[in-house]
Amino acid sequence: MYKFIKAYIKSMRLYYAFVTGVAGWIGVAFYDFLANGTVSTARQTIILVILFLSWGINQIINDYLGLAEDRVNAPNRPMVTGELNIPAALSLTGILLTVIAAISYMLNPWSVLVAAVGIGLNVVYEYAKAWSLLGNVVFGLMISTCTLFGYIAAGPLLDPVFTSNRYSVLLLVATLNGVMTYYTYFKDYEGDKKAGKKTFIVKYGINAGRYAGLIGSLLSAVVLWTLLSNRFIPYEDILYPRQFFFCCFVTLFLQVWTAVRYFYNPQGIKTYFSLVTNFRACVAGQATIIAIFNGDLALYLLIISYIFIGFLFSFHGDADG
Repeated sequence: MYKFIKAYIKSMRLYYAFVTGVAGWIGVAFYDFLANGTVSTARQTIILVILFLSWGINQIINDYLGLAEDRVNAPNRPMVTGELNIPAALSLTGILLTVIAAISYMLNPWSVLVAAVGIGLNVVYEYAKAWSLLGNVVFGLMISTCTLFGYIAAGPLLDPVFTSNRYSVLLLVATLNGVMTYYTYFKDYEGDKKAGKKTFIVKYGINAGRYAGLIGSLLSAVVLWTLLSNRFIPYEDILYPRQFFFCCFVTLFLQVWTAVRYFYNPQGIKTYFSLVTNFRACVAGQATIIAIFNGDLALYLLIISYIFIGFLFSFHGDADG
């Protein structure tokens, strides 16, 4: 049992947890802002535990569906080596998802629907990777459901549920995560190619992928600027401009640095370890959104995430695992 649990936790790759966790925290924190701080600490904690664990639980499904490419890209992963019993792992995942669904229903029945959409998109993602950038779009949409889940699970639906700036936030989360997952495809190039997953990098080659990565590092900034310029997110709604623009600067720097790292090291061991910068850039961008209405929380999340992403990643030093 100990070996099984250890292999299961390793397969969850919890350094990713800050991606789904902070994405969902946007929704929870915004709801609490609108509700004048009336969302209980217990309720927020339950939601955030669900959000932080959601990546890892869904990763078991993702690993099962991606076994073909993982045999090349990550031959030391527990599910590939047989260290993690597949039927038992899928059964445990089913149980955990059922528990999450039950808790979500008690928080707000509508949140179960959002969670179901997120899980469904995780399955679709594995097949969407075969269609160039469609995989990135699906992945981005999948993570944006975490933001929506956090908002809806935080309490009764507020009127209006959706506004232009809330749609804009979901678009930003989707863009940040779509770009983030693009860089992970450099590491997976050989396995994706053999498995017939025609990601952009497989379809057009490593060299074209390097240059596209440089351009893509500016995409989130362009989307944010477009939303601000067209007042989908009005400037006056930015309540903490100093924290907001500081987080913007950190995010842009990390995104560009990620692109530069992959440009010069699109293959090899450095490709794997560049993932840390990539994840940090994505989470920093999500913290930037929180800085619009809660500057202190944004800075706390930026610092804590930066530290713990590196800390948790250090337990996964095997590039083939």
